Amino acid sequence: MFLFDANVLITASNLYYPLDQIPEFHQATNGHIKLPFEIINEVLAGGTNDPLLDWVTDHKDALTLKEKVDPALANKVVVEGYAADLADDELIEIGQDPFLIAYALAKPTERCVVTVEVSSPSKKRQNRKIPDVCQQFGVQCENPFQAYRALGFKTGWKHQS
Repeated sequence: MFLFDANVLITASNLYYPLDQIPEFHQATNGHIKLPFEIINEVLAGGTNDPLLDWVTDHKDALTLKEKVDPALANKVVVEGYAADLADDELIEIGQDPFLIAYALAKPTERCVVTVEVSSPSKKRQNRKIPDVCQQFGVQCENPFQAYRALGFKTGWKHQS
């Protein structure tokens, strides 16, 4: 199962894949793509009159991971993955990332975090990147194109002569 960060859908929708026009994104309905409740809410907190919001709203039930985060795992991700003494403004900057990682950490052999963030091992505290925190906890993490390949996304385009 691929746990998508909000930035995956936002970036795809804004830059290269209008989600409502790419049938492969409907894999969400067969359980291969999930977003934790906290991440769904992050996406839905966006503006109005946005095709992404319409698409997520239409597929919310299929997209949403139907479980609650383990508070101990979420706390472990924050304390050990970022810092034990984060100030409120630092926690706000981290956002929902610890939840995403905690859901994957709950079943690390079954789940993979997907994010557009790239590794930056020199970053500290609230500036740490998802791939680096995932690596620290032994959680699989991929970029969207690695996930799309694993999910079998194809454009269906054929060369016309």
